[in-house]
Order: sequence, then C-alpha cells, then structure tokens
Amino acid sequence: MPIFEYVCRECNHRFELLVQTSTNAACPQCQTTSLDKQFSAFGVGATGSWTPAGGSGACGSCGDPRGPGSCSRN
Repeated sequence: MPIFEYVCRECNHRFELLVQTSTNAACPQCQTTSLDKQFSAFGVGATGSWTPAGGSGACGSCGDPRGPGSCSRN
C-alpha cells in the first residue's frame, strides 16, 4: 500500500495518506476531496550528502581508518 502526500486546495493543509484501492482521499481538517498530490522526497530522491553503507570508510575502498593508500587495495 503506497503512502501519498497531498495538499488541500481549500485549507492548504499538508498531509500523508496510506492509500488502498478503496480509499477516497479527503483532507483530514476540512474533509474536502479537492486535493493536489505532491511529489514525495522519498519517491523522487532527497538532496544532500549521502554515504553508501558498508565497505566505504576513510580509505574509500576498504574502510581502513589510516586513510587513502593504506591498504593493499590501493
């Protein structure tokens, strides 16, 4: 079940909604169904610094804390 983000056209309330096939999206504040679906930061990719998990550390290849060129991979 996907989670969608919406902005209400009537009261400008921002909210997320877990959507099932039978779900009728409505604003939780004013109950209108006049909504604009938003792009999710998770869905389109967030900006900022990102470090890959595992295997990448101070060395850049193996994670050797002594720094670049310290291990046998370089």
